[in-house]
Amino acid sequence: MINAKAETVDEKPSFRSAFKRRRCLIPADGFYEWKKLPDGTKQPYRICLAHRGPFSFAGLWETNKDLDVISCTIITCPPNEVAGAIHNRMPVILLQEDYDAWLSPETSQDDAKALLRPYEGDMVAYPVKKAVGFAQER
Repeated sequence: MINAKAETVDEKPSFRSAFKRRRCLIPADGFYEWKKLPDGTKQPYRICLAHRGPFSFAGLWETNKDLDVISCTIITCPPNEVAGAIHNRMPVILLQEDYDAWLSPETSQDDAKALLRPYEGDMVAYPVKKAVGFAQER
């Protein structure tokens, strides 16, 4: 599962153990969302911090010993104003000063969950070509 909802991440069986013990940072410099247009088509947008620099999403990781796989998920929350004009959810973007608290197993679940909120800093969104959503053939 690629996304976990911030509102229920500590309750859902798929995520609650990882939320307690296996929180991680997922580095990025932007993300994409598709906005449904009045004609029914969808336009992709790239959303990033205004300074266009890197940041980290709040994430969880998990292992599956039967499949010999390590996986991760991005935690989503209700959108801020910029992302909300395009989609009804957004990834949780952690503030740099919150990285240590997010990663620490000593941080209580309540304190960790309090970090899962919409990003309040300056962001920009701009339309991109629809090809962003299609894998290229090799």
